[in-house]
Amino acid sequence: MWTEEAGATAEAQESGIRNKSSSSSQIPVVGVVTEDDEAQDVFKPMDLNRVIKLLEETDKDGLEEKQLKFVKKLVQCYQNGLPLRDLAQIFKILNLCSGKIKNQPRFIESAYDIIKLCGLPFLKKKVSDEITYAEDTANSIALLGDLMKIPSSELRIQICYQQASSSYKIQMAEVGGLAKTMVQSMTLLENQLVEKLWVLKVLQHLSTSEVNCTIMMKAQAASGICTHLNDPDPSGQLLFRSSEILWNLLEKSSKEEVIQQLSNLECLLALKEVFKNLFMRGFSHYDRQLRNDILVITTIIAQNPEAPMIECGFTKDLILFATFNEVKSQNLLVKGLKLSNSYEDFELKKLLFNVIVILCKDLPTVQLLIDGKVILALFTYVKKPEKQKIIDWSAAQHEELQLHAIATLSSVAPLLIEEYMSCQGNARVLAFLEWCESEDPFFSHGNSFHGTGGRGNKFAQMRYSLRLLRAVVYLEDETVNKDLCEKGTIQQMIGIFKNIISKPNEKEEAIVLEIQSDILLILSGLCENHIQRKEIFGTEGVDIVLHVMKTDPRKLQSGLGYNVLLFSTLDSIWCCILGCYPSEDYFLEKEGIFLLLDLLALNQKKFCNLILGIMVEFCDNPKTAAHVNAWQGKKDQTAASLLIKLWRKEEKELGVKRDKNGKIIDFENLPGLSAEDFVTLCIIHRYLDFKIGEIWNEIYEEIKLEKLRPVTTDKKALEAITTASENIGKMVASLQSDIIESQACQDMQNEQKVYAKIQATHKQRELANKSWEDFLARTSNAKTLKKAKSLQEKAIEASRYHKRPQNAIFHQTHIKGLNTTVPSGGVVTVESTPARLVGGPLVDTDIALKKLPIRGGALQRVKAVKIVDAPKKSIPT
Repeated sequence: MWTEEAGATAEAQESGIRNKSSSSSQIPVVGVVTEDDEAQDVFKPMDLNRVIKLLEETDKDGLEEKQLKFVKKLVQCYQNGLPLRDLAQIFKILNLCSGKIKNQPRFIESAYDIIKLCGLPFLKKKVSDEITYAEDTANSIALLGDLMKIPSSELRIQICYQQASSSYKIQMAEVGGLAKTMVQSMTLLENQLVEKLWVLKVLQHLSTSEVNCTIMMKAQAASGICTHLNDPDPSGQLLFRSSEILWNLLEKSSKEEVIQQLSNLECLLALKEVFKNLFMRGFSHYDRQLRNDILVITTIIAQNPEAPMIECGFTKDLILFATFNEVKSQNLLVKGLKLSNSYEDFELKKLLFNVIVILCKDLPTVQLLIDGKVILALFTYVKKPEKQKIIDWSAAQHEELQLHAIATLSSVAPLLIEEYMSCQGNARVLAFLEWCESEDPFFSHGNSFHGTGGRGNKFAQMRYSLRLLRAVVYLEDETVNKDLCEKGTIQQMIGIFKNIISKPNEKEEAIVLEIQSDILLILSGLCENHIQRKEIFGTEGVDIVLHVMKTDPRKLQSGLGYNVLLFSTLDSIWCCILGCYPSEDYFLEKEGIFLLLDLLALNQKKFCNLILGIMVEFCDNPKTAAHVNAWQGKKDQTAASLLIKLWRKEEKELGVKRDKNGKIIDFENLPGLSAEDFVTLCIIHRYLDFKIGEIWNEIYEEIKLEKLRPVTTDKKALEAITTASENIGKMVASLQSDIIESQACQDMQNEQKVYAKIQATHKQRELANKSWEDFLARTSNAKTLKKAKSLQEKAIEASRYHKRPQNAIFHQTHIKGLNTTVPSGGVVTVESTPARLVGGPLVDTDIALKKLPIRGGALQRVKAVKIVDAPKKSIPT
């Protein structure tokens, strides 16, 4: 049970720990022991195996006193720090001590003293000790988590306190999985607040590591911590540390996994209660910060459509908190509440607008948004600044909230279109746009995300108002669009566009281009399929379209948004001009077709389809052909040559092959087709013929069914068509049979080739075996050898000329002095080069190093030879 005294004690301990950690912040995590230190007995040796053996003994008189004495001696020996090389043995001693605590409580003090030594830097004698003993260190630190199972408050707090160090110990904690055991220990501390706070402090420290966050996430830390957010805690540490851990888990581990853990009724109920308490009763700077943190975590969870936000009542409360300032409510949760213009409350308001956008993606939320009058609340910001009115927010804050509210309306209004219309949404937006276009003095701050590009002007307000209008128009709700047209929206949009053109602003060019694109899209949405509205669009509308089409083509590559503007312009031609003959004629008179063909000649694939579609529609107008034929591009290119060039480009992209004369060479030359595929291809070729034959057959059957008799001419025509269809079917069937037969023959030939190959392989193997047997017979049987030799000599003799040519040189086939049982190959001694030229068999043949005279064209031996540039020999050293 937590008491005030216990709270004071914990606070004092916490304060003391802060002081210690701050004073020891310069102490290294791992200390290096020098020779001087060792000389001063800093690194005292001790026979740890003897201590382990002693602690393992039982049933001896006076053994406990002796064991405690040796452990105390160990603590004294290592009072300057634990050496890395001894950690494994020391923690084994610690484990033995902890095992004795249940029956021998005096060992708690021994375990406490050993754990306390872990707060000192680990000592290393060699630089490599950190790597050498890394595994021992990791296992040792992991053991601390297991010791949390011991039901001792002092011991648990001491274990948690030791984790205040970082660097090497944190790294070893990652390897040893300490974070997992600490998370699991939370279940043992349900009603022990002091120990729980210490464990949370450890987890908060460990969660600064991505590895530890992943371990904690797998151990279900997020849901385990979240469900206990409302546990009693006068110190306020539980909520602070828990929210910090949840933040770290969301940032440094799998966000999706953490959201899944928190998307349950128990966690959301806990978050809901925490947020309500902080919203209604939190007045300090710290409470407001914590409230906003909880709201951000809730917003992240709300992105999961499976999260039971509505079921737990959190959605309803959030909508209430988001609108209570703008819409009066008698709900007790907000009665008497008022937000200040402090930074935290300002951030809260923006976060509540943002969470509405997230929540409205879940369709069941729509009714709650209607009940909460969200549209009405947001529209309180869609108006020009009022003079002589006390505003709680500063001018900059109000502007930012105004832009945020309009952006929120763009998401919410299409879902609540009836509420939007009941609030006179169209009239409000158009009036606000009128103020945006006016010359009223207004100094905007433009210092927020939504206010980008709007400093000192009204571009930001106009930009988001047009986005809202575009979202509403593109619902294609005829009631909404009709209301807009009756209120003069088409003329107002054209007027805004012309006003922007007359006052170019290169500084905010990207924002201006977006505004122009949205205006054209709104006009397209209103005028599509309505001739009367296209007539209202009229020549003024055509002029702004032509103005955009005359833009320098080089700007399309600028990345500022000219591409989007051109798409919007082409869309407006299709929706606002085509089908209205006066507008079409005016477009042609102003050389609009020339501009379209100029754009087509740019050869940008993303525009080609749309431009060609517009050109096809324009060709219904008889005046268009003359304009198309009159167009000339660069190098006197005509429209016909341009279209043919585009056709060839399209064929190339499709992979259609042509010969040198341009004829298609592969309709059927398709790779990877089997006989079955070619059989199907025959049907594909004649698909239209079969379809026509099928239709005529149905006609013929209907005539027979209705017992009608066609006239003679029709009867002959019907019979001819039926016969032709049957002949096409027979022809395709015959072709398919030929393909199948050809494939069968090809398969048979392939099979014969395989058999012939197998037969040749067997024959070769038989010949090889027979040759090997003959060879063995000649080497083992003298009679066989003599017989083989006799046959060889007869073969040689038979191959010779019986009449020797004149001047022929005779070569002996026998090698003198050869004593082998195997007949040798045909070895011949050739003496065609006289010895006087080469100098005999022992002559120096390194001719490349000598200059030899050439006499009569042949090399001869010369007695006096001078060596030129002979390399000098060096004695190896």
